[in-house]
Amino acid sequence: MINQSEYTEPARSADDEPVSRREFLVRAGATGALIAGAVAGGYALWQPKHFVPGFEEEKGLELPSFASDPDKTLPSLAIAHGTEHEKTMRAAIGALGGMGQFIRKGDVVVLKPNVAFDRPAALAATTHPETLRAVARLVLEAGARQVIVADNPINSPAGCFLKSGLQQVANELNLELLYPQANYFAPLRLDGEVLRKWAFFHAPFKKATKVIGVAPCKDHNLCHASMTMKNWYGLLGGRRNQFHQHIHSVVADFALMIKPTLVVLDGMNVLMKNGPTGGRLSDVKPMGTIVAGTDMVAVDSYGYTNLLERDLAELTYIHKAHERGLGNKNWKETFHKEVPA
Repeated sequence: MINQSEYTEPARSADDEPVSRREFLVRAGATGALIAGAVAGGYALWQPKHFVPGFEEEKGLELPSFASDPDKTLPSLAIAHGTEHEKTMRAAIGALGGMGQFIRKGDVVVLKPNVAFDRPAALAATTHPETLRAVARLVLEAGARQVIVADNPINSPAGCFLKSGLQQVANELNLELLYPQANYFAPLRLDGEVLRKWAFFHAPFKKATKVIGVAPCKDHNLCHASMTMKNWYGLLGGRRNQFHQHIHSVVADFALMIKPTLVVLDGMNVLMKNGPTGGRLSDVKPMGTIVAGTDMVAVDSYGYTNLLERDLAELTYIHKAHERGLGNKNWKETFHKEVPA
């Protein structure tokens, strides 16, 4: 079920910079007339008139915590290895005690994938449709009343959700796919290092009782890696490209901004270089791994060292979040479990 009401969406390049209408139309043409018709409302970068880039005088809203009460008898981090998305996802969530540990009957659950670009699943630049399908099925099996899928893509939302394969999953499982539109944003107040008050895609969270981040593991040209923490960048509105010069501080702020119920890192196929957009199959490496947990910092630390195969010392935002007590970068010190699918 798709919310296709008219919206204005950010027309940005891969580096989140505004693009010309001519350039955008050239890109949009590649996805066909169906997409062109769906996004005929225009492509002005969304920035409410009463917003001034930076801090706002208006009192902003604060998000509640969506975290579940921890069960200290169960792992907070699970790593599963396999060849099939659903079997590997079920193994990872099962190692955490099952989705029933997080989702209760009647919950309204927001799933936040990374679908910033109009890329096919094989390029590993967006959340894989089979990963979203596996998470959604587990959530529905646990008794969720409603499942909302939402992101604020850089390219056309309609094009991104269609080309990535996520729209098909939403249709098949009767998930509510919420596209961004101007009245879906509100100023968020946060005591972050950089983020204080900023336009936030708030509409999906108005009824939410649980929130799950579902992110691909991939290279990123600005901050070295995009994983579960960087995934929340897609909830910002406005001229968010202004944050690029402070990208590590902003990503660390996301661990303060939102306290999700659960995060899932898709490492079945990893974009090892030329991220975040990718574009070549040769940049993608099969890793056959799903990581799930309640500590985004620990999940991403595993992803950076064991999936992207890099030195954690260079990932500044992980250290910032750890130093502020927002998570544990030393994932081996956490209660974790590694299982086969």
